[in-house]
Amino acid sequence: MVCLARKTLAIFVLIFFASSGICAAKPITRDVVIIGGGSTGAYSALRLRDEGKSVVVIERESVLGGHTNTYVDEQTKTAVDYGVILLHNLPIVQQYFTRLNISWEVKNMSQIFPTITQYFDPDTAQPVNITPTDLSAALAAYSQLLSQYSYLETGYFLPNPVPEDLLLPYRFFIAKYPDIANATYLIAQYNEGFGDMLDQPTLYVLKVFGADVLQTIANGGLVPTSNNFHEIYDKVSKILGPDVLYSSTVVSTQQRDSKGVQINVNTPYGPKTIQAKKILITIPQTLVNFLPFDPDNTEAHVFGRFSSSGYYTSLVRGTGLASNFSSFSATSNTSFNISPMPRVYSIYPTAVNGVFGFRYGSAQILPDTYVQQKMLSYLKKLQENGFTGQFSQSASFLRFKNHVPFQLTAPIGSIASGFYDDLYALQGYRSTWYTGAAFHVHDSSRLWNFTETTVLPGLLKSL
Repeated sequence: MVCLARKTLAIFVLIFFASSGICAAKPITRDVVIIGGGSTGAYSALRLRDEGKSVVVIERESVLGGHTNTYVDEQTKTAVDYGVILLHNLPIVQQYFTRLNISWEVKNMSQIFPTITQYFDPDTAQPVNITPTDLSAALAAYSQLLSQYSYLETGYFLPNPVPEDLLLPYRFFIAKYPDIANATYLIAQYNEGFGDMLDQPTLYVLKVFGADVLQTIANGGLVPTSNNFHEIYDKVSKILGPDVLYSSTVVSTQQRDSKGVQINVNTPYGPKTIQAKKILITIPQTLVNFLPFDPDNTEAHVFGRFSSSGYYTSLVRGTGLASNFSSFSATSNTSFNISPMPRVYSIYPTAVNGVFGFRYGSAQILPDTYVQQKMLSYLKKLQENGFTGQFSQSASFLRFKNHVPFQLTAPIGSIASGFYDDLYALQGYRSTWYTGAAFHVHDSSRLWNFTETTVLPGLLKSL
């Protein structure tokens, strides 16, 4: 089926590019072509440039940044981040900020996240009473267990055989180690976008809620003094200049082998051909996303095993909510009060008066319009239940962003049989290199470290 799809795609592309006259255009030639200008794509482009290599970035959006989304209020010039809102206070982050001449400060978690003391059932929008638990003992027990798998902090360099505990669905891991149970709801709050957390292999929960996260909870996280995380990408964009092709997508691959890469790209200024010694792919490595790169059977066998979940963030105005309203979703009759998917995760006030953040998650990717309708439906229930002061107000989306596909995961059986060895073996294969969340974790700070220490050395050596 993959071969048939590749042949069909190739015929279409030949017709498209022949009719558009791309063969007569001069190719763009670079050392490295980077697919995706999100967290790792932008970081890699800057670092490769600093190492004296020529790059071009292919970005489907009109700006760099990926999951980093920022709204700036026109009147007050106040920035509101509704994607990435926290970085770990790590040397790699400080070095990156210094390179970009971005000042930073360390804030404790109460300064970064709104204090939320209200919990509502996501189906009924009625309050749910949750008895506070002592987190200190549970987090200490969790940290002790986590220390047995320190290799998870640097990637998916798993031992063979993979420890059985890492393969357990997380609910069974909790049952095996009940001392960590009281931390489950907190861990779920940090695992937004990861589908049904209790049914995920423990491997992925420990990856996301890792040692750096525990350190950040205890000691605070790093934020730009501008309170605008998009400042990172605005500055990278300025440095890269015309070496970023915005609103552009790869439509086909003419060559990708040990001799180099040649791809065809659709841009706002017409089709382009790019020739490069190497290609670095930073977008989610699903098989669907990989089809324009002409996958062979080895690649298709790996990427075809990934599944993903849905994660959606937004800013909503006209809610009628009190300016200090904030809530998490919870359910009284479920394990650890974690509500079933899909659901609104949280509602929280922002620095702009009258604008609230809404976050939503699902076990599968859902249409944007469906998610928006569910967000507003939940708000209407809050209004009907008397939790807003102005029922007649009409809410509307100021900003909405889907972060899909989110959290690529492999089946337990595949993990046990060496899936991540197969994934990492693709580094350098057919002149192709990879970084991004699927190769490590959804965490910019740790991804920059992974890219710097694990990916770029090999890529640079191969040039």
